[in-house]
Amino acid sequence: MIYVWAFVIGGLICMIGQLMFDVAKLTPGHTMSILVVAGAIVDGFGWYEPLVEFAGAGATVPITSFGNQLVHGALTELYETGWIGVISGIFKLTSSGISSAIIFSFLAALFVRPKG
Repeated sequence: MIYVWAFVIGGLICMIGQLMFDVAKLTPGHTMSILVVAGAIVDGFGWYEPLVEFAGAGATVPITSFGNQLVHGALTELYETGWIGVISGIFKLTSSGISSAIIFSFLAALFVRPKG
């Protein structure tokens, strides 16, 4: 049943993003930013972790998970090390995702030639 809920929750998150892109005519950058901020706000209320426990990859794969990780890391380090931990906590949980994005973007720029 976890696969069904992962599909449903992940699909709903992606559907919301697609509606913002198609119906509201938002740019991809605006859509992505809104979804990241929404994930951060939901985690700020403490609702994202129960969603992850319920839906698994359906909640951790979409871009809203990045906002969740930013806030979760910052709050965890805030409680453990104080205010200085807010900055380090953000990068502690998200550094692998940020590094992957940089590396794969660089590789794509090397090997893929745009048309036109």
